[in-house]
Amino acid sequence: MSDKYCLILGASQGIGLGFVKQLIQEQNYTTIYTVYRNQNTAQELFNLQKEYPHNIVCLQGDITQEKDIVNIVEKIKSTANKLHLVINCVGILHEEEIEPEKSLKHINNDNLLRYFQVNSIPTVLLAKHLLILLKHSEISIFTTISAKVGSIEDNYLGGWYGYRASKSALNMFLKNIAIEYNRVSKKTIVVALHPGTTDTKLSKPFQGNVVPEKLFSVERCTSQLLSIINALNKDDHGKFFSWDGSILPW
Repeated sequence: MSDKYCLILGASQGIGLGFVKQLIQEQNYTTIYTVYRNQNTAQELFNLQKEYPHNIVCLQGDITQEKDIVNIVEKIKSTANKLHLVINCVGILHEEEIEPEKSLKHINNDNLLRYFQVNSIPTVLLAKHLLILLKHSEISIFTTISAKVGSIEDNYLGGWYGYRASKSALNMFLKNIAIEYNRVSKKTIVVALHPGTTDTKLSKPFQGNVVPEKLFSVERCTSQLLSIINALNKDDHGKFFSWDGSILPW
């Protein structure tokens, strides 16, 4: 079997770290490149890398900065000439002074910009710079963790202006990327993934409204999403998948 290479962004905690743990157990990839931003919160990832030194490569970078993305790509290119799977797990729902807005009176310009800076723009920059590694003769997959609340058609409750809009923008970016990649990287499958509500720091303040059977452990979340990823074919290109494999409206 030929070597296969994977890149997980936002790999130090939550769903990203869950993907690394599951992928290392599945042993389908020769090398898993993992990107973390803050070394103070990446200790579990570092421990995993020590356990699997020949399979996990840790790269530091802030993917809201294009220069960091360029640097990450150059480091990957120094040891591999292709990628078969890219999963961007970076996203925010709340941080420090930022909380989802319940109404228009809570709108804050800086907070809105921050949502887009983290949840939307990195994916299109990744698509720009990773094309050289995704464009090859084998099937490759490019995906980002999105959210059902980013679906415009599915929005019946309102609120959460910044988070919803940034995920809607992410979805538009992914749709655009899918159209262009279909011309320039025909073996690449581009999809958006909704993980469901997962027991992570991102969802912690909002778990009280979730029925227990719909609050997924990280292990269950990544298992469900990898089942979708592993079954993808070219007919799935440009689609928005929910955690159960159903197709969500954009």
